[in-house]
Amino acid sequence: MDRKIKKKKWTVKNISIYAAISIFVIFVGYTFIFGDSSSRLNVDLERITLSTVQYGPFNENIPVTGAVQPIETFYLDVSEGGRVVTKFAEEGAFLEIGDPIIQLENPQLTLTVMYNEAQLFQQMNSLRQTRLQMEQNKLTLMSQNLSLRNQIARQRRIFTRDKQLYEKKLISDFEFKESKEQYDFLMRSLELTLETQKTDSLFRENQVAQLQTSIDRMEANLDVAKRQLENLTVRAPIKGQLTSLNAEIGQSIQQGQNLGQIDNIDAFKVRAQIDEHYIARVGTGQTGSFTFDGSEYEMDIKTVYPEVSNGRFEVDMHFGEVQPTGIRRGQTVHIKLSLSELRNALMIDRGGFYQTTGGQWIFVVDQSGERATKRKISLGQQNTQVYEVLSGLEEGERVVSSSYENFGDNEVLILN
Repeated sequence: MDRKIKKKKWTVKNISIYAAISIFVIFVGYTFIFGDSSSRLNVDLERITLSTVQYGPFNENIPVTGAVQPIETFYLDVSEGGRVVTKFAEEGAFLEIGDPIIQLENPQLTLTVMYNEAQLFQQMNSLRQTRLQMEQNKLTLMSQNLSLRNQIARQRRIFTRDKQLYEKKLISDFEFKESKEQYDFLMRSLELTLETQKTDSLFRENQVAQLQTSIDRMEANLDVAKRQLENLTVRAPIKGQLTSLNAEIGQSIQQGQNLGQIDNIDAFKVRAQIDEHYIARVGTGQTGSFTFDGSEYEMDIKTVYPEVSNGRFEVDMHFGEVQPTGIRRGQTVHIKLSLSELRNALMIDRGGFYQTTGGQWIFVVDQSGERATKRKISLGQQNTQVYEVLSGLEEGERVVSSSYENFGDNEVLILN
């Protein structure tokens, strides 16, 4: 009779299969629970830039662009109009102070000067005549005074004698009174003559003063007219280069019209444009620097123009003790303008990563140098070379500072 043989369930083969499956399940579960599930990307080291976090001197600065301009520019605005009759200089000429540039002709102004001169001469003649009359009147009054005093002296002797005779009753009462009346008359005549002389003297002096004031006024008017006539010759107000001249022979020039300009080319300044975002942080005295012909030069802000146009405002910056040799008007310079004082801070190099992360995170390289992991950071101020690190990084750590454009959403970079 056949006997049914039970098949063994836990054979070596089955045990091996179940063990392998269990181990695989445990591995998968461990990896799922405890393993690193971060997305990864293999990156070639030669295609990225690594920077080291450093601690050292830092100040915030921004790049600004400026144009070289003369330190001084004088505009040739004519004070008197006229017709151009002579040109002494052309555009581009180098002039000294007082050199003639153009000559204008103004017949009306010439006639005005001649009229004022004639009026002045007439007034001066009147003054001379008045002074001459004063002297003549003075001499006449002095002569009258002298004659009158002589008569008084003679009459006084007569009156004294008649008084003595009258007291002795040697002359009549009529003769005595007549002598006395004559003496009194002469004395009153002297008083009147002196008063007349004084009044006439005051009147003549006042007349002379009025004439002198009138002459002074006429002389001042004549001086003004002569200066106006001299201004018909337009001269260089400073030493410099005549950079523009808008005048031709025969051209009529109106009063106040601009003919051109002269630039002082012995020194220069830079007119720079700055984004309006920084308008509250920019003021006179702030410094900047730029490189020219291999050397670095310092500059400082002298004037801030508050008007904002197209989102930008302008400043004038002057060179420090040394001005670059060979710099020219209109040349463009790129300046690093300091916005803060020098201080110590944690820093990382500027790079393309900022365009992707906005400074909120960065890839940090581990100690092995084989992996870079995304980490949250906080950045502060910046300059043309570095960013200030506020938190998230330590001195000596290395970071990927180049562009993250091709990294996608991966959180770990495998550096090969």
